[in-house]
Amino acid sequence: MWEKLYSKNGLAAKYIAEEFIGLETGEKIPRVSDYSTQLGFGRGTVQIALGLLEDMKAIKLEARGHLGTYLMDKDISLLQEIAGISPLIGSMPLPYSRKYEGLATGLVEAFELAGKSINLSYMRGGLNRIEMVRTKRSDFAIVSKMTADHTLSKFPNLKVMKSLGRNSYVSAHKIFLADSSEKVVKDGMKVGVDMDSLDQKELTFSEFAGLKVQYVHVNYMQLFEMLHTRQIDAAVWSTDDRRMIQTFKPIDFQSTRAKQISEQTSEAAIIIESEREAELIEKWNAVEIQKILEVQKNVENGDKIPRY
Repeated sequence: MWEKLYSKNGLAAKYIAEEFIGLETGEKIPRVSDYSTQLGFGRGTVQIALGLLEDMKAIKLEARGHLGTYLMDKDISLLQEIAGISPLIGSMPLPYSRKYEGLATGLVEAFELAGKSINLSYMRGGLNRIEMVRTKRSDFAIVSKMTADHTLSKFPNLKVMKSLGRNSYVSAHKIFLADSSEKVVKDGMKVGVDMDSLDQKELTFSEFAGLKVQYVHVNYMQLFEMLHTRQIDAAVWSTDDRRMIQTFKPIDFQSTRAKQISEQTSEAAIIIESEREAELIEKWNAVEIQKILEVQKNVENGDKIPRY
């Protein structure tokens, strides 16, 4: 069946597949003569192309006599594959919290609503995700505004395409203490720090600057276990991590610098290559940011099951 796409009829099917991506299910499709005029193919070629798309289960049509033909169902992913439109690839934070699960779900559903699709990969550390874009392994990366502001000056070929607003990345960061009887950070503590997470690293070094503490280099996914087993005494982490907030005592930042950074880490930013800006904006143009944030909130509140 796929070999037929390399024929003249198949070329017509590719063009028509792209047209169908933008049509809503239940909508009346253009007439064969309209496609023939628009695409420059004969009527017979267009009819065969439509039949090919139906045979491949990319679309389901229903003829209603003089009322015309209607699109009853469509497989967006298959239509995109036939049309030669590859989905965008995005790099996301590890989905350890409802907020990140909501952000991923919001992206998937907002793209689907726009008749498009994306593939998401998940990895620890904003710097690692930025590197994915820089080395052309991702089309975009989600990082905090703080990470974007601090690193893009080093990479003139990258830029922020969109920012998603306050609290779209994390609700807040706090300091979590292993010993619930402690009320402040102090000299002699062992402090967990993830050198691959610019947000966590900068917040940690800013808050503990001037104190005689021992920094323990960890993967941030190990912070909970290391606090629980008293391998570290304190760690900066997100309040969106329910295990942390329910188990350990959080305290606020005292450092002015840490407070400022914390504000910047609350907002999500979308990083892209500058030279691909026009192409990527075109692919994002029908995607509603408000829809992403609405779905994210519903997942956070438990009103929607994560789907990513």
